[in-house]
Amino acid sequence: MADNSMDLLALLRKVLGEGDIDFLKEAVRMVTQALIEAEVAEKAGAGRYKRSPARTNYRNGHREWLWKTRVGTVELNIPKLRRGSYFPSMLEPRRRTEQALLAVIQEAYVKGVSTRKVDDLVQALGLESIDKSAVSRICAQLDEAVDEFRNRPVAGLWPYLWLDATYVRVRENGRVLSMALVVAVGVHETGQREVLGLDLGPAEDGAFWLGFLRGLVARGLAGVQLVISDAHEGLRQAISAVFGGAAWQRCRVHFLRNALSHVPKAAQPVVTAAIRTIFNQSDQTAARAQLHQVAENLAIRFPRVSDLLLEAAEDILAYMAFPNEHWRQLHSTNPLERLNKEIKRRADVVGIFPNRQSVIRLIGAVLAEQNDEWAIGRRYFSQESMGKLQPQSVCEAVPSMIAAD
Repeated sequence: MADNSMDLLALLRKVLGEGDIDFLKEAVRMVTQALIEAEVAEKAGAGRYKRSPARTNYRNGHREWLWKTRVGTVELNIPKLRRGSYFPSMLEPRRRTEQALLAVIQEAYVKGVSTRKVDDLVQALGLESIDKSAVSRICAQLDEAVDEFRNRPVAGLWPYLWLDATYVRVRENGRVLSMALVVAVGVHETGQREVLGLDLGPAEDGAFWLGFLRGLVARGLAGVQLVISDAHEGLRQAISAVFGGAAWQRCRVHFLRNALSHVPKAAQPVVTAAIRTIFNQSDQTAARAQLHQVAENLAIRFPRVSDLLLEAAEDILAYMAFPNEHWRQLHSTNPLERLNKEIKRRADVVGIFPNRQSVIRLIGAVLAEQNDEWAIGRRYFSQESMGKLQPQSVCEAVPSMIAAD
């Protein structure tokens, strides 16, 4: 009590001597700090520099805390403990308000609200204004959760793997670059779908894809029987190197688009209808026979399309060696295309990302959110249909169509 009296006398002398000190604000600071010291002493079992057999903890410095009150911003010193953590109980309500504000900002960021618009959102909630740099610092707290999501172990077997890339604009070294954002989605042996990974690189080349796929394997990805992607050469080489025993399904949507680029616009509906008859067959054998028939019919007017069909015959029909309940989802990268559209929708709000980490933060949070929705939704494939997969017989029936370069 004597110490507190001396502190109050010192405050009184300071007021009388300087005159311009904010007496009420300083009084609030002193009283609050005294209450904090008393509370932490009780928690530690002894006061500062005091010896006591009841002591259970020790102080370990302090951190500064700005407490906004009606009399102004009060500077407090919050003691830190060697074991465990401490935060003043009297400040907890304010702390919860700040946590709520943090949650609002993070949610707005993930939902596609740019950092420039978050300030208006905060003020609309009746809270104080926050500048753009503060918003960025708050959003950086998402990094830990995103890193945990990206690096989590991948357990069990994953028969199906979709791979695709989209592009975002990123500012780097004073220039705005178009960078490749690659995403992997897999289906577990239980039929559950998950986002398995994402990464950002300067180009969608073989080396980048190879590093990405090896990273998935290092986290535990195994049992891949079919990889679905477009025909990007670097990606094909990486798949061959990492998943040499798996079949490869060339996205038939991309293939059809490529084939039609060699056909006059007026004839495209007819050629499209002819090619689609291949995929309407009931099994792989019939589809192969129909493909050769269509290629023969198109050879006179559209020889390039005929050649493309014959060259890609095994690649675009690989999915037919798997349970027909899965065909609709396996023949193309459409499941990933829809995810990429959502990524682009969010990324377009930002426009140009300030750096690579901001891309990973935003898109990682979006994909983690999507992954949670898939986890509580119904299985992508039923357990009954997944039970029809027999690794040995399937892999022997569909040898890998990806030749190493």
